[in-house]
Amino acid sequence: MRLLWFALLLVLNFVILSNGDGNKASSRPDVVNIGALFTFNSTIGRVAKIAIEAAIEDVNSNSTVLGGTKLAITMQDTKCSGFIGIAKALQFMETDSVAIIGPQSSVIAHVISQVSNELQVPLVSFAATDPTLSSIQFPFFVRVTQSDLYQMAAVADIVDYYGWRDVIAVYIDDNFGRNGIAALGDQLAQKRCRISYKVGIPPVTGVSRSEMLDLLVKVAAVESRVVLLHVNTDLGLKIFSMAQSLGMMGNGYVWIATDWLSSVLDSSWPLPSATMDTMQGVLVLRQHIPDSERKREFYSRWKNLTGGSLGLNSYGMYAYDTVWLIAHAINRFFIDGGNISFSNDSRLRNSGGGRLQLEAMSIFSGGKLLLNSILQSSLLGLTGPVQFNPDQSLVNPAYDVINIIGTGFRRIGYWCNYSGLSVVPPEILYGKPATRFSADQQLYSVIWPGDITVKPRGWVAVNNGKHLRIGVPRRVSFREFVTQVSKTDVVKGLCIDVFTAAVNLLPYAVQYKFIPYGDGLKNPSYNELVGLITTDVFDGVVGDIAIVTNRTQIVDFTQPFIESGLYVVAPVRKLSTGGWAFLRPFTPQMWCIFAGFFLFVGVVVWILEHRMNNEFRGPPRNQVITIVWFSFSTLFFAHRQNTLSTLGRLVVIIWLFVVLIINSSYTASLTSILTVQHLSSPIKGINSLMRSNEPIGFQVGSFTEHYLSKELGISRSRLVPLGSPDEFASALERGPKNGGITALVDERPYVDLFLSSHCKFRIVGEEFTKSGWGFAFPKDSPLAVDFSTAILKLSEDGELERIHDKWLSKSSCTSDSTELESDRLHFKSFWGLYLSCGVAILLALLIHVVQLVLQFRRHLPEEPDSSPTSTGQASSLSRSFQRFVSFVSEKEEQFRNRSKRQLSDVSVSNEENRYESGGNPERREIEIL
Repeated sequence: MRLLWFALLLVLNFVILSNGDGNKASSRPDVVNIGALFTFNSTIGRVAKIAIEAAIEDVNSNSTVLGGTKLAITMQDTKCSGFIGIAKALQFMETDSVAIIGPQSSVIAHVISQVSNELQVPLVSFAATDPTLSSIQFPFFVRVTQSDLYQMAAVADIVDYYGWRDVIAVYIDDNFGRNGIAALGDQLAQKRCRISYKVGIPPVTGVSRSEMLDLLVKVAAVESRVVLLHVNTDLGLKIFSMAQSLGMMGNGYVWIATDWLSSVLDSSWPLPSATMDTMQGVLVLRQHIPDSERKREFYSRWKNLTGGSLGLNSYGMYAYDTVWLIAHAINRFFIDGGNISFSNDSRLRNSGGGRLQLEAMSIFSGGKLLLNSILQSSLLGLTGPVQFNPDQSLVNPAYDVINIIGTGFRRIGYWCNYSGLSVVPPEILYGKPATRFSADQQLYSVIWPGDITVKPRGWVAVNNGKHLRIGVPRRVSFREFVTQVSKTDVVKGLCIDVFTAAVNLLPYAVQYKFIPYGDGLKNPSYNELVGLITTDVFDGVVGDIAIVTNRTQIVDFTQPFIESGLYVVAPVRKLSTGGWAFLRPFTPQMWCIFAGFFLFVGVVVWILEHRMNNEFRGPPRNQVITIVWFSFSTLFFAHRQNTLSTLGRLVVIIWLFVVLIINSSYTASLTSILTVQHLSSPIKGINSLMRSNEPIGFQVGSFTEHYLSKELGISRSRLVPLGSPDEFASALERGPKNGGITALVDERPYVDLFLSSHCKFRIVGEEFTKSGWGFAFPKDSPLAVDFSTAILKLSEDGELERIHDKWLSKSSCTSDSTELESDRLHFKSFWGLYLSCGVAILLALLIHVVQLVLQFRRHLPEEPDSSPTSTGQASSLSRSFQRFVSFVSEKEEQFRNRSKRQLSDVSVSNEENRYESGGNPERREIEIL
């Protein structure tokens, strides 16, 4: 009986467990409903409809995909209308659709994604490329195509690759167009490029041809010639046709079309020859589909499906893969225990929807599970790997870059987010290290609009009746550089001649008009003049404009046409030689150190020679005289004492070398002092000005005041503004004690012109800034680049030098055979020589002392030990020191003789001790007898 009950329990338990497993692997329905939302009669829609139907057929005929469950799809036509698209999408929400393919339009996607989030129905789009459709805001929106964020990154890389800087954006003014162009602006900014002009076209069919022509005329009036076209198919083809009629598809223009045009080329090929003629030389982006056997097979099948009347574009292949992605996700959904069930939203039940029947809309209970299944799917489709990044974007975004030529088009390269532009397919590059260096970017040659192979400049100076407004300073001093002729509109000067010569070298015509700036009473502020470019008062500034940091931050400068830099000008006086001119080559410090080294060398040589050289011995008075005489006689290499020790000779050789160098330098400096008339100034350069508290002059309007006060920290109270060369001279002559200045700081061209007629002053010190003069233009203006090229050409041809000689006269002070006093010979110029000599002498002295100590300890007997008291120890040290001094004073010859005697006495004593200790007995008896 117990066995029977036990068997029943096992069977019951088995049934319960079986039911539990069955709940996990949920029962599959016979049919699963999905929807599709797109425009049937559109370039993308016509291809997508056939591709989706083919995919549904393939999925349902393959029992291994859904395990016997069939997909039932309902397609809704949005008819290119956002309103109809929204209404059709809401109808899907009233049915039990677990997912919706589409929408095709980014505008509809923004609205429907909100509803999809609430009802938890995944929205899987194969064509909505708006980059702002993010997974953060719309978690149930899944994009099975590439975002325009990557397409605009490709456009930015192309613009940067060809060296263009300004782009004109022509776009359809809806979410798709505006957000795509916003992404382009961000990508261009990373390349230091920009969108210089935007043309938004209303997304309605009622835009007349005349209105379109007006918009394109405005585009033609802009300097940039690089045009990006980001519109829909019908609008884009109309724009090309009208642009051709306006001459905008010819030489000099660059047209870049986004992938709307490649969709037309792929699905409607071949296009009429008249249509192809309107877009010759256009660059087009196309979503890259890796080549595969499956892709080729589907192309063959596609011809049968369409009868050859419709080509297959990338969006059609993405639509086909979208169906397979949903099928695999639904299969995973069932495996993970998902059930298709819907529940009503209580908020809609009580909303009073009237005839809208909002209460019929229901929430998909398994929506989150199906969404996760979609995002975690990984399959190989027609378009390659279908996988998602964490941000719900497809992996490996890539585009083909194609060029329309004649009756066809040619692929000139690829772009992928991994390595940028390349002529190698992206799928090959994924297996190599990523390189995004400029030198690694590559595309094949392009046939540009106008049937040219030379890369277009990308911009032109527009000849629209307007003149470039060129600001010039109305100077009242140094009028040789730039000035307005009195009572006329004529402007002339060195800077003006350089500008007009550069204009003549430009490869295009530039119309300009000079506009003087300033009141004519004083030189204007050049910072204010340059700043007017940023406020659109001037299109450029020409004149003696220094290229300095704070100006380069707001405008672009050309290549400098004159080198400049700040110099110090000060009064100078002539130096007379006088009776003590022979002391001037050395500074007092140098004289003292030189004399000290003479005595130091003499003392060292005496120490090294004293014990063995009789010429360095004698009474103390004679020895002192010998030291002094030997030291200073080496100055003329006339020392009569011979050196006998090796160390002494080494010290003398080193010292004589030092004397030779010092003597030669002294002779050269004294010769210059006595033969050339020198000028002297208490100011030695900018450093001495910074250390003093005396007033400094500067030219009104220049950047000198800002540099001295801000960069060098000189108080503004010390800075005196001066307006003309006469004011310069007057202030310098008066000096700081009479209300003048101690020195003038100004740029080199002004200084040269000032000194050419004022010979009482000279440049003191070295140049302490490096800069130049250039022409200023707005930031990123291509004129700055072209003018720089022209200025370099003028420099190479020698034209700049000729213009310089025309306006700037040679100095009238060159006849004076005078020069500014150079620095005297300082110790800092010879400290290395002195250091080397001093180290060698001290080393020789140290070796000598060590030798003496060793000799003293080896050859002099030790004194008998005295009492161990401290007094006794001190007395013993004193006696030892006295004995050492006596030993040092002793002649080497006497020391050697005494050492020999000591050695002889020691040997006799040892012999006697040997006899006494039992030597030969016979010898001992003889000694006794």
